[in-house]
Amino acid sequence: MYWTKSAVIAAAILAFTATAPSTSIAAAQSTSTTIAQAIKDQPTGPEWWRHAVIYELYPRSFQDSNNDGVGDLKGITSRLDYLHDLGIDAIWITPMYPSPGIDYGYDISNYVAIDPLYGSMQDFDNLVAEAKKRDIRIIMDYVINHTSDKHEWFIESRSSRDNPKRNWYVWHDGKGQTATDKGQPPNNWQSWFGHSAWQWDEKTRQYYYHYFYVEQPDLNWRNPEVHKAMDGVLDFWMQRGVAGFRIDAVSRLFEDPQMRDDPYLPGHNAYGDRNIQHKYTDDLPQVHDVLKEVRKVVDKYPGNPVLVTEADEPNVQALTKMYGNADEVQLPMDFQIADVNELSAPRFRELFHQIENNSAHGQPEFFFSNHDQRRQWDRYGDGEHNDQIAKLMAVLELTARGTPQMYYGEELGMRTTDPARVEDVHDPIGKLGWPKEKGRDGERTPMQWDATPQAGFTTVQKPWLPIPPTSTKYNVETESKDPDSIYNAYKRLLSLRKTEPALRDGAQIGINNDDKDVFAFVRTTGDASIVVALNMSGKPQKIALDWKSIGVTGTKLAPLYSSPKFSTDSGDRLELPPFAALVAKIE
Repeated sequence: MYWTKSAVIAAAILAFTATAPSTSIAAAQSTSTTIAQAIKDQPTGPEWWRHAVIYELYPRSFQDSNNDGVGDLKGITSRLDYLHDLGIDAIWITPMYPSPGIDYGYDISNYVAIDPLYGSMQDFDNLVAEAKKRDIRIIMDYVINHTSDKHEWFIESRSSRDNPKRNWYVWHDGKGQTATDKGQPPNNWQSWFGHSAWQWDEKTRQYYYHYFYVEQPDLNWRNPEVHKAMDGVLDFWMQRGVAGFRIDAVSRLFEDPQMRDDPYLPGHNAYGDRNIQHKYTDDLPQVHDVLKEVRKVVDKYPGNPVLVTEADEPNVQALTKMYGNADEVQLPMDFQIADVNELSAPRFRELFHQIENNSAHGQPEFFFSNHDQRRQWDRYGDGEHNDQIAKLMAVLELTARGTPQMYYGEELGMRTTDPARVEDVHDPIGKLGWPKEKGRDGERTPMQWDATPQAGFTTVQKPWLPIPPTSTKYNVETESKDPDSIYNAYKRLLSLRKTEPALRDGAQIGINNDDKDVFAFVRTTGDASIVVALNMSGKPQKIALDWKSIGVTGTKLAPLYSSPKFSTDSGDRLELPPFAALVAKIE
């Protein structure tokens, strides 16, 4: 069952969202939202994903079981008890299908097999079975936009212009092409990873389109045969017991059939290209037809399967379209909140308010790091209080209403560790864009299990990526013994999500909405209320938490988590230390 907010309230909220500054938006919320209304608007349902914590796991970097320096499926299985004890409900595993490895798994050569580098299909089945014993679900990565150029579909497609699979990909003559001259690319469309999105194929004398690397040709989603084949991929993995899919690069599925040039923007990117607006290669309306189709396929199976999308949309309004009419995606990843990239109470307040009041009434999905994104320790830290800020970000991620998505090692405060030399770079965009673009190796380094030279990840001297020097301090074994560690902050907060009704089922209502330094909100079921207060500044802040304005009674705070420790004896009047985080019951 989805929200039933009245059209009048929804329209008013959208009007504020579109026109008012952040503090005015939030102030409007505080005066108009009551507990009764918030609870009435609260989405309910039996679906497991409403209360789950998802953990993104990069298989190359989680645990090596056969000592080849690369993580694998048996390694993941061996660490399931750790994930269960931490409080994880589902694992999203980035691609582990057969792949040449140009984009480390996102260039797939076979959608219905396991790359021998990671193990066998038997290893995968065992992982699913062992995870189920621990109430952990497995989410696969569904790379829907493109394949590897080594996939048999593309090998056939490029074999001749009249091959039956020619139209499975996007082929086009060049501009000004003749019998002896390939001319220029069909238009100015650019690859996300630099330079033209068109690659000349000498054998069949046409260009093929690739939104990403040259080795990742785009599938032609205007071809019904592609739909049939990709629906079959979903069926294959659902029948093996997976709980759903994270859909990669979903907004890039369609291109303008008129082949119009994209508009140029000022400046140049890290690869030396003119900046461009991807107007004709991104977010075309047909994307939503495909999402409806994918949803119908997975909904045939029991267990409330979930769809998560990589939906890096330009605003919350565009993100909201991914929900459809409750018939597309349950959890579009919220890049707006993920990419604030500064500790700004007004900005977070504005964005949380927008997604809480999205017109589709969809469940929010929050994250702050992933395999394509520098770790939050670096993006939000100030260089002096990074560990404290990491705990603050953990509170923000794990106490807000929605489905949180963690990235492996986030619970340790793992840092982005970029290669020092271009010779050490693995990620092709780091080689192409060095030194402005150093690639994504820095956020993909091996999981740090202990303080040994190889961090408990492997026994070989040289794993696929180097072990960061910070692993001697930031690792599971060391931090588990320190009650004030980042790891124990996450473990406490994850426990609170499961045991406190207000954090599990409560509505979320903003308070103190004009404060430029402190982001505060209440989670409430009506019977139980918890206040969350986050000082996003480097100075102490005196604040009177105004939960009475929304109808919450009580005068006393019973802390459930605070970092650093500080007094709450004065009830609603607090002095929050720099970057302090408080989670407390209102009694």
